[in-house]
Amino acid sequence: MSNSRTNQDDFYHRPNTRTETIPVGAGVPFGFEKVHNPVVGIGGVCGAWGNSLDNQALKDHITQKLGDPNQTSEVRNPDELGFAYRHILPTLSETEHRELELQVGARLLEEACLANGWKTDQVEGVILGMSAPITLDYVDQICNRAHIPEQSLKVSIHKACDGSVAGLHLSLNPKLSPSNIPNIAQKLFGKKILVGGIEGLSRFLRNSMDINALQLFGNGAGIIGIIPGVTMKYITGSTREVYDEEGVLQVHMNYPHSKETMLEATQTDRNTIRVAGLMHEPPDDNPIAMAGMMGMVKLFIRNGVQIVTEVYHSYRQIMEQTGSASQEITVAIVHHANLKINQLKEKHLSSANIRFPMPWLIHDFGNVSAASNMIAFLRWLPRLKPGDHVLFDGFGAGTYYDALVVDLPK
Repeated sequence: MSNSRTNQDDFYHRPNTRTETIPVGAGVPFGFEKVHNPVVGIGGVCGAWGNSLDNQALKDHITQKLGDPNQTSEVRNPDELGFAYRHILPTLSETEHRELELQVGARLLEEACLANGWKTDQVEGVILGMSAPITLDYVDQICNRAHIPEQSLKVSIHKACDGSVAGLHLSLNPKLSPSNIPNIAQKLFGKKILVGGIEGLSRFLRNSMDINALQLFGNGAGIIGIIPGVTMKYITGSTREVYDEEGVLQVHMNYPHSKETMLEATQTDRNTIRVAGLMHEPPDDNPIAMAGMMGMVKLFIRNGVQIVTEVYHSYRQIMEQTGSASQEITVAIVHHANLKINQLKEKHLSSANIRFPMPWLIHDFGNVSAASNMIAFLRWLPRLKPGDHVLFDGFGAGTYYDALVVDLPK
């Protein structure tokens, strides 16, 4: 199922990961890990599909495809970026790709429900971030396959790596919903919902010639179950769109967008909403084009530090006003673009006297875009206690930022 490294650092070999083969093509490895913390009433599932390649095996794979990646790549040592494995698909037809991701998505929704002790017909909302949907009605289709009720609210968020945190933000903050769609947070308050990200990036990048991107990204998913206002409460947050004028991280939009404004929300039918972010697209049909690692750092650090600083100061003010000045943020769940970006962000925040744990938790995946925050949260979930406050920090191509602090009520 994986390459020669068969220790538990490989996701498929973690003690609590269940593995199987999805019968598509010659068979595709699939693994998932369920997590539940009964004292905070939150559970979820993370998963991966495709062959698990460590950094050497990935290099060999890319060399076969493109030639020696070290000739032009800025990614000299992926270990230094915090990535040990990537999950990469074998060659499949378009029909097989579609069927695979529909099966994966439906299974993940089902397992996320089981992790929370819910039946799928109890779910009243599903909000999923995805950079490149395999089909425009992906959320509808996997909900149907998982027997989630037709009348449940289904929301797809296309804000690249910010997708899952943006979805969580929309589900908790009633002031955030665009005026042209139903207020998502109000509609879902007190209801059982699933929030997360499903990213088939190996499929999206199969025709890419960008060596950096091929070394960084892979498949992955993370979905959590919450009851807004009951198991998770909104404290404060902020969102921001800053268009990537220079095209530091160019991404092809596999979803409708008028290109007249950055963020568009569309109600496609009574129970389905699409939130789509404008991307600086490559000039040709390539799925992605990265200008370089330093450009990525500059793109995300400046605005990323500003928005987290803004949210942190708002949080401290609220704590003081409510007589909870001694309360601190327990942990920050930060999108794992790569370890160096996170470490630099932590350094800048520390210089401003803003400090909280920012753990690196998902080295057994690569950059899995909108899935990474939810996988990281699930890795930290067993340690959380009622009354803990958690900061979620999402950011992605476009460029989009969502940061919020939530309370796990006592």
